[in-house]
Amino acid sequence: MHSHVTHADLVTFAVKRVNVPSATAKSRRTQVAHLRSRLEAYIADHPDYNLVKMRGSGSVAKHTAINSSSDTDIAAYVRAAAVGGVDVDETKLLEWLRDRCIEVYGATKEASDFEISHHAVGITMHGTGLKIDVAPVLYEGEPDDRGHLVTQTGDRVLTSVTLHKEFLNKRRAVAGPEYREFIRLVKAFVHRAKLEAAASGPELRFKSFLVELIVAHLWDNGWLSKPFAIKDYPRAFEQFFAYIVMTELKEPIVFTDYYQASEVDICVDAVQVWDPVNPSNNVTKGYSESDRLRLVQRCSEALDKVNTASSATNKTAAVTAWKSLFGPTFPGA
Repeated sequence: MHSHVTHADLVTFAVKRVNVPSATAKSRRTQVAHLRSRLEAYIADHPDYNLVKMRGSGSVAKHTAINSSSDTDIAAYVRAAAVGGVDVDETKLLEWLRDRCIEVYGATKEASDFEISHHAVGITMHGTGLKIDVAPVLYEGEPDDRGHLVTQTGDRVLTSVTLHKEFLNKRRAVAGPEYREFIRLVKAFVHRAKLEAAASGPELRFKSFLVELIVAHLWDNGWLSKPFAIKDYPRAFEQFFAYIVMTELKEPIVFTDYYQASEVDICVDAVQVWDPVNPSNNVTKGYSESDRLRLVQRCSEALDKVNTASSATNKTAAVTAWKSLFGPTFPGA
């Protein structure tokens, strides 16, 4: 029973310290919409243009961004045949995309505002300082905005940013606004945990998409015969961490929104969490056994602290336990 640090306390912390302020979020979405409208106007004047469309992607588009992140992601759909096919060299692809972005937006921006970064072309927006990362998607006309993304390992993975948003929004529509806010709170924990790991030892691998998929799995299935407590954040954190600790992330996570479970590839990867829109894409494919053990251990430590807060005899002790998850700004006063 969490009587000293309650759901309301975590809501207050989320509002003050974790959530992106509504004005900032609106500004980001407005600038993304502006880029999309400029491209659509350009395509209307150049019907055979090989930069086909743009779609908002990542945490900003899904409303799961936290205030420690200042970047916004866009997926730019590139006609694959125009750049040498799906197997095109990524360096050449990014150079091509940068040049196309300059063609579309360069009349009102400096060439230095377009910079090739890791797997994307960064566009700096003056006035707000917002950096929009435009990531190429190799497009061959598939429905539902399906296209091939280039992963960090250089693989081409068929996926859909549009279906990913639909996947999350279907659950949020039933669960309520707490669904996305809880994801943001977990991401805030992960952000701090990664900083702590970087200061003391090996990297903690815990990607944002993995957070979203574990939350979705718990929402769909509950935990230990109990529904996922999305309206009670302290209890939801107990369930989230207990799931990771008790399963040790050895059990595959599979969704059947867009394919059958029988379609999932057979593999021996250390962690298996499958892309909801592609049964051949394990989103944790690159996680080693050491990565799995390190992630489970960090969540075990976090679960101990949540349990300590639950049994605390006073608020000071409970707050101290939660600070081990979120840092000294908790409870966000």
